[in-house]
Amino acid sequence: MTHGKARPAREWAAESLFRPLAEQLLPPLARRRVNPVRVVLTHTALGVLAGALLRRGHHRTPAALLQVKTLLDNLDGQLARATGQTTETGRYLDSEMDVVVNAAVLVGLAGRWGLPLTLLQSLILSVDYLWERDHRAARGEVFRDPPAQTRDDPRVLAALRLAYTLYFTPQERLLEALFERRLRAVTGGTPTSADRRAYTPRAINQVAVNLGLSTQLLALGGCLLLRRPRIYLWSLPAQALLLAGVQVWREGRVVRGRLEEGRR
Repeated sequence: MTHGKARPAREWAAESLFRPLAEQLLPPLARRRVNPVRVVLTHTALGVLAGALLRRGHHRTPAALLQVKTLLDNLDGQLARATGQTTETGRYLDSEMDVVVNAAVLVGLAGRWGLPLTLLQSLILSVDYLWERDHRAARGEVFRDPPAQTRDDPRVLAALRLAYTLYFTPQERLLEALFERRLRAVTGGTPTSADRRAYTPRAINQVAVNLGLSTQLLALGGCLLLRRPRIYLWSLPAQALLLAGVQVWREGRVVRGRLEEGRR
């Protein structure tokens, strides 16, 4: 039985590789009622270790560790849903620990340039989040189901919310303001519901989701095995340019939609 979240588009690396492997680990862990937070902390430790080894010049071992990290990262959410242990704490913790790992890995690879690249990577991943959210909102769909339970420690949850607010919220607000401003610019005012549907087609999700974290770490692992980690580092600005091109394309869809409507 698959315990996955239905999305407008699927990430190939996650759905075809890591998630099926994670499903093999799910039954024994679910029977033992393993806490998903322990899985999050385990894959965080593996990712940080990979970053430390990268800084020392290793390639193969961190490449393998990052794939195990990705496997477990695809497992924790499935385990939480299968055992009714989804919590706000787990959701915040998973997102924030991914940032910790990404920073450790990119600093290990790029030294002082690692933190700016971490921010760029976060912006790329935030585009995926926002485009899916906007796609669903334009069609009246629920974006995220609420947690199944509320067994959160209030102090821990408050700290995680604060960390999210400080790191992720400014990025999301910057991007959502940019996307909304561009939509209003091409519509010349207040966009209609038809404009918003044209602006958020499934195709943009198909691009953005396949720049997700599972894909990122799989690609990095391949570059490390080839001893060409700089290929991955250069791919990050290339990914940003790709998303900028998709943004221009979806603006054009809105314009074409209005022109076609005007001819009717």
